[in-house]
Amino acid sequence: MTRKQRRLTLIAAGLAVLGVALGLVLVALRDTIVFFRSPSDIVALDIAPGTRLRLGGLVQQGSVVRDSAQDTSSRTIRFVVTDGAAGIAVRYTGLLPDLFREGQGVVTEGVLTPDGSFLADNVLARHDENYMPREVADTLKDDGLWRHAGEGDGS
Repeated sequence: MTRKQRRLTLIAAGLAVLGVALGLVLVALRDTIVFFRSPSDIVALDIAPGTRLRLGGLVQQGSVVRDSAQDTSSRTIRFVVTDGAAGIAVRYTGLLPDLFREGQGVVTEGVLTPDGSFLADNVLARHDENYMPREVADTLKDDGLWRHAGEGDGS
């Protein structure tokens, strides 16, 4: 084998090893990747029940209902996440972030149930636009429901 053939063989073997490693990483991540959706996306795309995803938008005014359990860590909270065009009912059991309230931006992670509601196992509240996914912020801005703190308030 000439030097040129050995070099090409070594490069080909390296690329093959790199390709196998990349394939294994993608297979391992397949089950852990969670896609972000707005309520309008979920309604429009007709996502199958049991699909794990992130749901983001605003907590609809007047939609928060807490059960009467004494233990706050096992209290079930129901609320609606909306993007102005559509709303999805969410059920969450556990402690909510301190910033959680009606009209506040929120991102929930969980699964879609067969009845069309969302069973969340994680709730994140945001305190400014830096924590709101760009797609949700753009949708809310387009609908006139939310704006950047520096827009139109003289600051």
